[in-house]
Amino acid sequence: MRIGELARRTGVSERLLRYYEEQGLLRPERTPSGYRRYSDADVAAVRRIRTLLAAGLSTSTIARVLPCVCDVGERLVPCGGLVAELRAERERMDRQIEELVRSRRLLDEVIDAAPPEARPRGADWPAAS
Repeated sequence: MRIGELARRTGVSERLLRYYEEQGLLRPERTPSGYRRYSDADVAAVRRIRTLLAAGLSTSTIARVLPCVCDVGERLVPCGGLVAELRAERERMDRQIEELVRSRRLLDEVIDAAPPEARPRGADWPAAS
């Protein structure tokens, strides 16, 4: 199938599919005239890529992970050697979340220090006392 058909079947734009190829996530065959040719396996690969992106992985991490992930029903299952890397990635995300929570607390302190007349009123803001 050509790139337009892959885009229709996956709901991913042609531009994004080309980006996935640039990142080494997809490797379509090429016709003698240079057109990309995709298979049903590429449809499944795009779905895996989208799931891994939604899980917060970078494209460089996905490039390493993708060859070692398979579909079992509706779930992605990694090979055994990949679990440690995925756990490390999750720990990195946990650290980022903790940093964001700390930053939000500091920002709340700055907002709370503002005089009441500078605070907008609304559902998310308490009325000035």
